[in-house]
Amino acid sequence: DIIILNYPHFFTPNGDGFNDVWSIKGLSNLKNVTLFIFDRYGKLIKQILNNDIGWDGNFNGQLLPADDYWFVIDFEENNTSRTFKAHFSLSR
Repeated sequence: DIIILNYPHFFTPNGDGFNDVWSIKGLSNLKNVTLFIFDRYGKLIKQILNNDIGWDGNFNGQLLPADDYWFVIDFEENNTSRTFKAHFSLSR
């Protein structure tokens, strides 16, 4: 089996109703999924579980700057723990 993660490479949380939340569709098909979002310095910004809607570009009620952010997805596939890492851009 091959798992393809189609994640957005950018999002624009400006309130226009398009690309306002960064999320990955299809994660509910995987088992024991946890997604972590980090800033470029490695600070944990958000932890997303299966039922969470995604990330809106805020941290503790503050808008974060336009920049590249990194994410790590930990999941289980065929009873084996897997990790996927990549990055995306927040544009304001």
